[in-house]
Amino acid sequence: MSLNLKHEDRVCIVGGGPAGSFAAIHLLRLAQQKGLHLEVLVFEPRDFNTPGPGGCNRCAGILSSRLLRALDDLGLALPGDVIQAELHAYAAHLDGEALRIEQPDPGRRIVSVYRGGGPRLLQGARRASFDGFLLEQARRMGTRHIPARVRRVIWEGRPVVLTARERFPAALVVLATGVNSRAPLADEFGYQPAPTEIMAQDEILRPPTWPVDTVSAYFREPPGLVFGALIPKGEYLNISLLGKGLTSDAINNFLEAQGLESAYFSPGNSLCGCTPRIAVGAARNYFGDRWVAVGDAAATRLYKDGVGSAFFTSQAAMQAAVHVGIGRRDFQRAYASTCRRVAADNRFGRLLFRLWHLTLKNPRLLGAWKDTIRRESHLPPEHRVHARILWSMFSGDEPYRDLFWLSVSWKAVRALWQGDRSR
Repeated sequence: MSLNLKHEDRVCIVGGGPAGSFAAIHLLRLAQQKGLHLEVLVFEPRDFNTPGPGGCNRCAGILSSRLLRALDDLGLALPGDVIQAELHAYAAHLDGEALRIEQPDPGRRIVSVYRGGGPRLLQGARRASFDGFLLEQARRMGTRHIPARVRRVIWEGRPVVLTARERFPAALVVLATGVNSRAPLADEFGYQPAPTEIMAQDEILRPPTWPVDTVSAYFREPPGLVFGALIPKGEYLNISLLGKGLTSDAINNFLEAQGLESAYFSPGNSLCGCTPRIAVGAARNYFGDRWVAVGDAAATRLYKDGVGSAFFTSQAAMQAAVHVGIGRRDFQRAYASTCRRVAADNRFGRLLFRLWHLTLKNPRLLGAWKDTIRRESHLPPEHRVHARILWSMFSGDEPYRDLFWLSVSWKAVRALWQGDRSR
């Protein structure tokens, strides 16, 4: 017997970050189009307008162009005060030289935002929160926000959401907790969270001479670093490190290794340090009868564009719930393929980052690559192959699969060969 949502059914969404808010927005839009009235509850104890970790989802806060286009399609144009910076370039710092990777075209817009109300030691007024904006949009559409932490989700013939004071039987539960808090599903659901790695973040005041539209990218140090970035956010700089085995001293080690510590940073300048976890793989058993996980709790892109993954996994899951059904087989049929595509694309992402680190370790290849980037800077944007690859790797703007095949194409290899010959 098929399980379907019916009039006046209650849907409980556990987590009010982007994945939870997107799930509520998609669900209510789809239900309205079908003439289906639902009671949608979002459980989120945090106030996203609070500065510091108490209101933040601990993310670098770069929104890709594909996500911004998707938001526009939903009529969710970001208010000006939510956008902290329009980012037009990445500066790749290598061997004391900064190579500027320009925005491939004006349509590939990316921006930086705050997920909460700004750094913990905020200087001046609170910043407008991207997560707060999304949750408010969900509320305006009819979502009821429950400002309480979910203690447990149990099974009593259907899922029941338990807070410290109340119980909420539900026709459907959507798990949108990310990976930085423990999923409250009882053992009988069989959910296994995604594997994670630790990243390191902090905030400092942006020096007056620091460019407001450029992300500065660094590599190699400290050991295990995949990618280090200084991201402009208004009068602040977000320091974000991705890597393996990063320690609590990673930020200090990073700044010292890049020669930035004496110029821009000292221990007293830290405004908001944290070491959140990021998902580096897909969860297992992430749906079942009357429940489904979305965003980082299900599958997300490797290292980049996690908010974009939250949008698209939530969209696919809610389309399955409204148009197909809310049973395990329904989600297997209409949702699992979306998460499998994310996981498959991440395999190409790992290959890309491996190729990049091989390039960093080979002086001759790195020299050819730098010469190629310099030569491309004089060409029309559509011919800047290697600049496009790096821009999209750093910003999460294109599928890793497309970038991998472009990087091993004859066009890209020939450009590197020419760069090597010109040295």
